[in-house]
Amino acid sequence: MKYTQIKETCLYVTDLDLAENFYGQILEMPIISKVADRHIFFRCGSSVLLCFLPEVTKFEKTLPPHYAYGKQHLAFEVSKRDYLKAKSNLLEKGITLTHEQEWNHGLKSFYFDDPFGNVLEIVPVGIWE
Repeated sequence: MKYTQIKETCLYVTDLDLAENFYGQILEMPIISKVADRHIFFRCGSSVLLCFLPEVTKFEKTLPPHYAYGKQHLAFEVSKRDYLKAKSNLLEKGITLTHEQEWNHGLKSFYFDDPFGNVLEIVPVGIWE
């Protein structure tokens, strides 16, 4: 198989309104879909971030049941020139950075938590090259 990308990524949250505020307002991701008491989906570049209520989807009848608990992790990619801008933008919005890591080629990424305890990361283009 020749994959082109991971098209969607899923996080499990406990409050859709809080997820809407954090991902939609603070992280500035447009909302694609919201179904009360089930999910909210966001556009993230060419990908989709799915946020589900695990207590609903683990008993799914029309799709395979799915859920998770605990500290999930995902990284959002930005251009190299937007890395520092993204960092300062989040700091200005009161987001606490939990770690900054230096990787190959002098590139850095930084970590922060969402309101549900998930570990999020901002990485510049080229981090995996």
